Amino acid sequence: MVLQSKRVWIGGQFAEAQLEFSGNKIAGVYPYGMKAADEDYGNKRIVPGFIDIHTHGAYGFDTNDGEPEGLRNWMRQIPEEGVTGILPTTVTQMPDVLTKAVANVAAVVEEGYEGAEILGIHFEGPYLDMEYKGAQPPEAIAEPSVEQFKRYQEAAKGLIRYITLAPEHDQEFALTKYCRDTGVVVSIGHSSATYEQALMGIANGAMSMTHVYNGMTGYHHRNPGLVGAAMRIRDIYGEIIGDGCHSHLAALNNYITAKGRDYAILISDSLRPKHCAPGGDYELGGHPIEISETGLAYLKGTSTIAGSTLFMNRGLRILVEKAMVPFDTALNCCTINPARCLGVDGRKGRLTAGYDADAVVLEDDYEVCQTYCRGKKML
Repeated sequence: MVLQSKRVWIGGQFAEAQLEFSGNKIAGVYPYGMKAADEDYGNKRIVPGFIDIHTHGAYGFDTNDGEPEGLRNWMRQIPEEGVTGILPTTVTQMPDVLTKAVANVAAVVEEGYEGAEILGIHFEGPYLDMEYKGAQPPEAIAEPSVEQFKRYQEAAKGLIRYITLAPEHDQEFALTKYCRDTGVVVSIGHSSATYEQALMGIANGAMSMTHVYNGMTGYHHRNPGLVGAAMRIRDIYGEIIGDGCHSHLAALNNYITAKGRDYAILISDSLRPKHCAPGGDYELGGHPIEISETGLAYLKGTSTIAGSTLFMNRGLRILVEKAMVPFDTALNCCTINPARCLGVDGRKGRLTAGYDADAVVLEDDYEVCQTYCRGKKML
């Protein structure tokens, strides 16, 4: 299959080009019009597929549900917002729930599914700080344990690739070091760590920070905290929820400007109500939540933010059009940066020969015209 456009994202710029897909790979990239095109997208933008490394659910499904058909439906439909790679994300709950959740992801990967590729599991909690737990259920928060994590990873058949934890509670950084040594990305989050504690966590293997600004110690010029660490330590990754509600538009610009174009990562942190009709009763970690008119989720009856219903393509639009982040930097946040963080940048995140045939065709208003997941047309 050959598709072409006068705006194909190659080498950090738009070019008039063709992409040839063979099976699930990009077989070649050619000048516009060189071959007969099966799909001509005119002046629409063709960019690499988006990778969402922090998303709890959508379409009425939550990763913690542990239901195979709900997970399959999510993967099949999520390309409608340009997502071609994903880390289904758990939320803190009791061990039996988490074990079932990660085992379900492993079973679906083993048995087969369609749509966005499951690149692993993001294990958010239960090794978090009580003060900065946010909407994470307090009754299930636990001390970091290598032995317990090994049991979760065994149930997941090795699919846990990313873990959020509070390093100040990780004695001698034992779990941080274990994850580092076994190829699991450690992300600092839901944490009361000081700047200095964060630095030690990073020195012992942490590589990222979870939803910067949210669930962490704030910035003060005499006490920079985790937000200060996220901005100052520029060669580790850091997630940002790009809905303009979790963080002010100016804060989005400040963070990404400080971080640079290579280490900031856009996430949705979306919950099960995403892509559902307004209204309805929902839960997160066994606790009721409600959805505001802005799309933000709150623990019911409180002002505690529980997550978002952000579409990734609209997050890109917010970064560029409202937070005034340069397009190339904003696009990196959705594509090559998460790919590098997960170590899959040898096949994901670029429109390059030999890479997976993951591509999104965007309208000028950032709505998705078409998504290709490993060469397959999804819409």
